[in-house]
Amino acid sequence: MAQVRRGLGILGGTFDPPHIGHLAAAIEVRSALHLERVLLMVANDPWQKTGTRPLSKASDRFAMVSAAVQGFDGLEASGLEIDRGGVTYTIDTLQVLRAASPDQHLFLIMGSDAATNLHTWHRYEELQDLATLVIVDRDGDSDAEPPSGWSAVRVPIPRLDISSSELRDRARSGRPLSPFLEVPVIDEIRSRGLYGSDDS
Repeated sequence: MAQVRRGLGILGGTFDPPHIGHLAAAIEVRSALHLERVLLMVANDPWQKTGTRPLSKASDRFAMVSAAVQGFDGLEASGLEIDRGGVTYTIDTLQVLRAASPDQHLFLIMGSDAATNLHTWHRYEELQDLATLVIVDRDGDSDAEPPSGWSAVRVPIPRLDISSSELRDRARSGRPLSPFLEVPVIDEIRSRGLYGSDDS
């Protein structure tokens, strides 16, 4: 990768489970923006999803993300939000990362749906002072706009019509999880008995 700059991408999420769409976004952004690393930041307690459905334990989700990034240069699983504990707010995470490395440029990566709803995030107005917003444009999803006054970088990626909810359903019903999940992730799901699966 040419012209690598001292930039850090942050792709946050529940990752329940982490699938090829998450990996594609992280890989494409890292390549397009020539970033040193992209962190897949595992939410501890994602407040916008709490109560909407049962969530896998944070430790299980982190193990799946760690398995997912194996062999992908520049991608890392981060348990920063898990270690901090409590409700997960992106603003807190960015402040910690900025304090740890003040001269490192942060890039907050999100899909177009998240960008449209950014105004609902906790203390969202402060995020633009800490990181550059990166909107991942899947084919046909280029109309999303960040809140007024924000600047954003757009990175196109191929459309992959798969979701974590669909993969949980596939696991429960015994349908194949490949090629939508990396083999090490499937192994973690089975060994941990997640989503109604088992290691048999």
